[in-house]
Amino acid sequence: MIPWVQLGEAEVPDDGGHLRLMQRGGEFSIMAGPIELMNNRLSGSEEALAALTCANLRDPKPHVLIGGLGMGFTLRAALKVLGPKAKITVAELVPEVIAWARGPLAAIHGDSLDDPRVSLFTGDVGALINDVQSRYDVILLDVDNGPEGLMRTANDDLYDDYGLSEARTALRPGGVLAVWSSSPHAAFAKRLRTAGFLVEERKVSANGRGGGARHVIWLARRAS
Repeated sequence: MIPWVQLGEAEVPDDGGHLRLMQRGGEFSIMAGPIELMNNRLSGSEEALAALTCANLRDPKPHVLIGGLGMGFTLRAALKVLGPKAKITVAELVPEVIAWARGPLAAIHGDSLDDPRVSLFTGDVGALINDVQSRYDVILLDVDNGPEGLMRTANDDLYDDYGLSEARTALRPGGVLAVWSSSPHAAFAKRLRTAGFLVEERKVSANGRGGGARHVIWLARRAS
């Protein structure tokens, strides 16, 4: 069996833990301790996060905010369905993750980071959501395993009552907040509704082929 080789490591800001980029043949994995956060062979649910929200946008010039670059699955799926006038802002907290995207993971990311529709922000996606000057048609959050985070306590602020209220304010009327999670979370679905969203919960295949593990995506629409 081909052994795993460590290609890089990074510290998540604000005591968020330690990341390792691992490779085994053509397989890549980003690990947090013993927990695998993402793998290039399991991209289905992250791709669905973008496809379910961006495919039917009516505005020819939508502004989409993606929280978390990771291996770029969500970004590339958004680029496939969005038109040439779209604007996509990707917020990634860990600088090394961006460096990996342009280095050992370049073949996976392709030319997505150089697409003229894309701009990168190195920092907390919450700072962009809370910026009163910005409004989005779609906010896609794939941050810290979903509402029950593993890495960084500050990420909980995205999913609490205040954070959801800020996200609703950051959306244009009819805009959608889409949230990825590794597992169901009934209390979070209720919290979304309390924050004034119309909520749909989807279970999607992790590998994109219908079998294996299933993840959860909440589609929360701002009605007005």
